[in-house]
Amino acid sequence: MAQKKNEFWEWTKALIIAVILAAVIRYFLFAPIVVDGLSMMPTLHDQDRMIVNKLGYKIGEPERFDIVVFHAPENKDYIKRVIGLPGDKLEYRNDTLYINGKAYEEPYLEEYKKQVIDGPLTDPFTLEEKIGRETVPEGHIFVMGDNRRYSKDSRHIGTVPLGEVLGKTSLIYWPIEDIRLVE
Repeated sequence: MAQKKNEFWEWTKALIIAVILAAVIRYFLFAPIVVDGLSMMPTLHDQDRMIVNKLGYKIGEPERFDIVVFHAPENKDYIKRVIGLPGDKLEYRNDTLYINGKAYEEPYLEEYKKQVIDGPLTDPFTLEEKIGRETVPEGHIFVMGDNRRYSKDSRHIGTVPLGEVLGKTSLIYWPIEDIRLVE
């Protein structure tokens, strides 16, 4: 009887430890997210399942072109690409991104740019036209979806406070045939 009680207690402790570990990993280190919509096509597809690395931005800052998950104003989590960092001056003209006056290539958009026949993929704009400021404010980032014509992003919702960023994502784990790292 004592042996059964001891075995039950050991199993109970193991289960409690497993639940606590799972909670710590889920809430502080990594979390799953499901891509909802087409705003990140062709990089990400609707219903792709990804892992969000929450730890990376606890010790560092987002980098240009990272794919991040953040709390959006509509009480929903969005997944978008970091285009502008604090202090950056942004402009789009002739379907080219200019950051602080320098043209940047966006290889992740090449597939869509080839398909567009009725104008630019990304409509021209300046940061001042979109957010009323010349530069991305300190403590904020400017994000855009890769599917520029069909993305609700910083052009519409404004810059994203760094405190609202959950983390970086780059691993698709489902569907199985699409398992890969994305840039």
